[in-house]
Amino acid sequence: MSIKYAILGLLHYSDMHGYRIKEHIENNFGYMWTINFGQIYPNLKSLEKEGLIRMTDISPSKEGGPQKKLYTLEEAGREEFSRWLAQDPERPMIIRDPFLLQFAFFGFGDKEKALEIIDDQITVYENNLKQRKNKAKKWERQGVYVKLLAELGITQNEMYLNWLYRARDEISKAEEEATVDYRKVLTAKK
Repeated sequence: MSIKYAILGLLHYSDMHGYRIKEHIENNFGYMWTINFGQIYPNLKSLEKEGLIRMTDISPSKEGGPQKKLYTLEEAGREEFSRWLAQDPERPMIIRDPFLLQFAFFGFGDKEKALEIIDDQITVYENNLKQRKNKAKKWERQGVYVKLLAELGITQNEMYLNWLYRARDEISKAEEEATVDYRKVLTAKK
């Protein structure tokens, strides 16, 4: 997903500061896309230069605080975003999860440590699922597309959790069987 179009899409909802844009992406789209905070401001400058958004300096309040920049979507930005929405997606979804790469090689490492890492992943995804379910009602009010996307996130989260539970159970069982087989070999040699 292009940062450019994520920003333009978010600015359809309301004017935002750069920090709020990043926060919104992390909190609400983190399961499908991640962003580096250092990518936000160069993209905002580029979008402003292209005339797709407008930046307004907001002076600090009397109580203090930093000077802020508020970004607003321009008509040219709406038009560019509409063109993008009408295009075919860039490519199908690719899951890039460092845990899955690590999982592929767990057989070469310590099985107890692998189970510990899997349990940590289960905790992360159980917490994510709770958060998604808590936000589901909020997203329902945003319209059919956002509601369906929220449902997809919940379904994917549940599917991944079910796979993690099964993986943990099968690895635990395989370890028990391996231990039993190893003992049989040792017993047979006596």
